[in-house]
Amino acid sequence: MAKKYTLDELLIITAAREIHDGENVILGVGLPTTAGALAKALHAPGATLMMESGIIDFQPLVPPNHIADAHSCRGFSYATDLFSAFTMTYRGYVDVCFLGVAQIDKFGNINTTVIGDYYKPKLRLPGSGGAADFLSYAKRTVLTMRGGDFVEKLDYFTSPGYLDGGDSRDATGLFPKGSGPSMLLTTKGVFRFDEESREMYLSRVHPGVKVEDIKKEVPWDLKVAQDLSETDRPTEREIGFVRRFAPTEAVGRKLMYELGLTNAFKKAQERGKN
Repeated sequence: MAKKYTLDELLIITAAREIHDGENVILGVGLPTTAGALAKALHAPGATLMMESGIIDFQPLVPPNHIADAHSCRGFSYATDLFSAFTMTYRGYVDVCFLGVAQIDKFGNINTTVIGDYYKPKLRLPGSGGAADFLSYAKRTVLTMRGGDFVEKLDYFTSPGYLDGGDSRDATGLFPKGSGPSMLLTTKGVFRFDEESREMYLSRVHPGVKVEDIKKEVPWDLKVAQDLSETDRPTEREIGFVRRFAPTEAVGRKLMYELGLTNAFKKAQERGKN
């Protein structure tokens, strides 16, 4: 019998499968680093993992606490600075980056700055950091959303996806041809962007998830691929690695539900809205 897994674990494992052997990958703290560690351990040993701060070709040991956490590595090839990490992206040396999303619209523009009014926010988020730069210049960008929202209009425009759709991104002359978000991964499915309209559509659903449940979370008429498929289930090796490397990423949310903490957090958020 196959080992049971959570949708959070499936999100991490699906993200890891997007990393190919030999690619240069910039990873953020949290889910992306766990995905990078899994990829390097199981199927992409030649991938070069990089931290935003400039720690290059690191060997993951434990999840980092921040973007310059050298103590989280078994070792690394060399360390430079944040400026050099950013300019590597501008010069085309970064194959793929991973960005977390708080809000996203139909054309892949994202908000990681604030929920609500900027000056009287319901929730203050980490901000742009390197997100705007990476989404602008990386050859491929994988977006991940765990607990965020699909919206018609962002509360704050942090980082550019395909702007107003169509050729509007390329027409600015500001971005490399072919750059932009390649996909969005959530705990329910995989979304991609139409080659012409650049509008987001549902490409794959995760096992046990219904299309109707996904559509309820999207405020526009979400298009669905004609060849809609189901995400491959994780292998026992993949699940085992995630649970050993980052048990809080893998089972933390499940434990929160079991302990009743999630409802407490939701009540606290509701109090903050009032």
